[in-house]
Amino acid sequence: MDLNPTSQDGALVLRPAGRIDHATADAFQAALQPHLEQARAGAAPVVLDMQGVDYISSVGLRVLMMAARQAHDQQGRLVVAGLTPLVKEVFEISRFNLVFEVYDDVAGALAPKGGGE
Repeated sequence: MDLNPTSQDGALVLRPAGRIDHATADAFQAALQPHLEQARAGAAPVVLDMQGVDYISSVGLRVLMMAARQAHDQQGRLVVAGLTPLVKEVFEISRFNLVFEVYDDVAGALAPKGGGE
């Protein structure tokens, strides 16, 4: 899975696309792992721009949970932005909106003091 990494205002922005489910979760995890090193104390957040993600299953949520744990252990920040309506609903039902800082868009995630939902 290509995460289309870019740098924006000093932060790493990753843009997964499509479905993150049983068929793609391993590829998502493998693509995400090398970028998590940048989620360290004192660094800008790593932003997952999820606007291109149509669906995420429990297996995809597990990958995100492990990524959040790694970022936390490194005293860094991994935030999500641009949740589509279906993915936002999955986040709310599973209470992942309490695990992650969730923003409407990348600009909100990078704004000073945030601008979360």
